[in-house]
Amino acid sequence: MRAQSAERHPTAGPEGQGQDTPGTGPALAAAVDTDVVGAVNGELARCCEDFASLSRSLDAVFAGDIAERLCAYTLGGGARIRPQLLWWALRACGGRDAETPAALRVAAALELIQSCALIHDDIMDRSAERRGRPSFHAQIALRHTAHGEEADPGAFARSAAVLAGDLALSWADDLVAGADLAATVRPHILRIWRLMRTEMVAGQYLDLHGQATSSRSAVQAIRTVCLKTARYTVERPLALGAALAGADETTARALTAAGRCAGVAFQLRDDLLDVFGDPKATGKPAGDDIRSGKATYLLAVAHSRAHAVGATNVIDLLDDCRGSADLSEAALSSVRDALRSTGAPAQVERRIRRLAQAARFHLAAARLRGPAARHLAELLTAVASPPGEAAAPPPALDGHQAPPALAGHEGGVR
Repeated sequence: MRAQSAERHPTAGPEGQGQDTPGTGPALAAAVDTDVVGAVNGELARCCEDFASLSRSLDAVFAGDIAERLCAYTLGGGARIRPQLLWWALRACGGRDAETPAALRVAAALELIQSCALIHDDIMDRSAERRGRPSFHAQIALRHTAHGEEADPGAFARSAAVLAGDLALSWADDLVAGADLAATVRPHILRIWRLMRTEMVAGQYLDLHGQATSSRSAVQAIRTVCLKTARYTVERPLALGAALAGADETTARALTAAGRCAGVAFQLRDDLLDVFGDPKATGKPAGDDIRSGKATYLLAVAHSRAHAVGATNVIDLLDDCRGSADLSEAALSSVRDALRSTGAPAQVERRIRRLAQAARFHLAAARLRGPAARHLAELLTAVASPPGEAAAPPPALDGHQAPPALAGHEGGVR
């Protein structure tokens, strides 16, 4: 890829510094800077309308039940964290107006692949809620129950939702394939996109495998987190943004390392929130991971610590409750007490902090400057740091010192 960094090619950030390349037209990038989520939502709405129109031309029932519902599901929620990471990585690495249309198109594709992941994940976990509303398959089941159209609406709804997830992935691929990418950039974008799709599926399979085998391995739990969440939520969007901007390899490597650490921290925090968080804030029932038997890092640490001190009562309780689909609130409260007694939640919090510090270290190694770089740093801090915790300054760079979190397992995660 061509050598380019924010130091050598100043960006036009939110405040309008810098100059656009002559002949690229209006300052499209600067306009997106002021409202990244709004710009992505606009692009996503246009793309969804095109897909919905095509679907209506094929069949009205299919369009109404699946395609239009998928469009509404994709447009109806989410923080657009992946598009924001892509955008600010692009801008921090020198991306300007010329890259803006392609960046918005790939950002829209990320939201569609996210819809695919969420729909399929909720089917596998039999989750009835997502973002405080019925999950996709639950919506279909409710519709067909109300209309009396299916003897077993649950089975029908799950099968239909599988197709909807497949459709979302197909649409996402269509957007990336049709993006207006420079010839020098296209191979890099397609390589990252292909990796991300396969990593996401591999991580989802490891998640299922951990449930089926009742895995207690902390190493395997982190590996699953890295593949299922960290890479496609943070690392790959950053890589896509850097590639679109034509960033040099040193900058791209630093960004992806920062993204990997921040992404693992993000998922570990999500695991804590699943057990200890407020459903009104998370949008999901508390304890879903326990009920579905997920092999989380939190549970792996709790088992290890309980085993080390011979706390067989804690081990038995966790084993009995894990995978119990009808787990009561009282039993979930007992699980929370058991987890706290092992010190596992505190250990997970400490690891999150180390990962957040490592993310800041790697981001500093990218040596990005300017308003866009500050936006990117703030976004990564929000992703990686525990709520309410002020970010510490990044450690000093000496060219060789490893960041604290990489002295452990993260150093081996690729």
